[in-house]
Amino acid sequence: MPPSPVANRRYRGSSAEERRAQRREQFLRAAIQVYGEQGYRNATVKAVCEAAGLTERYFYESFSNSEELLVASFQAVMHFLLGELEKAVAGAPDGPIERARAMLSAYYEALKAHPQSARVFLVEISGVSPAVDQALEASLRALGDLLARTIDPQGESRAAAEPLLRAGVMGGVIHIALSWIASGYSQPIHEVVDAAMRLCLVLRGQGWTAGA
Repeated sequence: MPPSPVANRRYRGSSAEERRAQRREQFLRAAIQVYGEQGYRNATVKAVCEAAGLTERYFYESFSNSEELLVASFQAVMHFLLGELEKAVAGAPDGPIERARAMLSAYYEALKAHPQSARVFLVEISGVSPAVDQALEASLRALGDLLARTIDPQGESRAAAEPLLRAGVMGGVIHIALSWIASGYSQPIHEVVDAAMRLCLVLRGQGWTAGA
């Protein structure tokens, strides 16, 4: 069946589908702002709608509930963060250690530069529901895989091939970020990166005391 002419109708140069996509993007930006400022558990659909400049009718056009919006906003933050990390790795000097350091620097710099996104990514996502936990686990796997490929590109280390170890190392990288944020970013970023690098060298089978 061909699509309805109404569905294809354009309004001020945009189709109905394009306008829905734009409204969804507005809700994602608003959610990151509101959850970052108020916390997910304190935020309401009304507050997100007000920040987006849209009505609740449009909210339920895109999302079935707040939890679905939280997952979508988390995934948007994750997509942005992974893109920044991949660019940092691609632009780093040759050598896995140098590229891993560039990745970690980009990670911590992004968290500091975007504190609202950092709160969504690190704090608000935890323990909401099984579906939200699944999104968090998927993000840990994606970050751990990128880190393992960066620090051991040839896959020569058995440690880098162990999913549980990758998850544990990435969890440690995130906890370093949480401690750093809780301190008000009191330590210079190079010290934060150095601490994370010592942990990440486990993925090369070098242990905790290996130098960079």
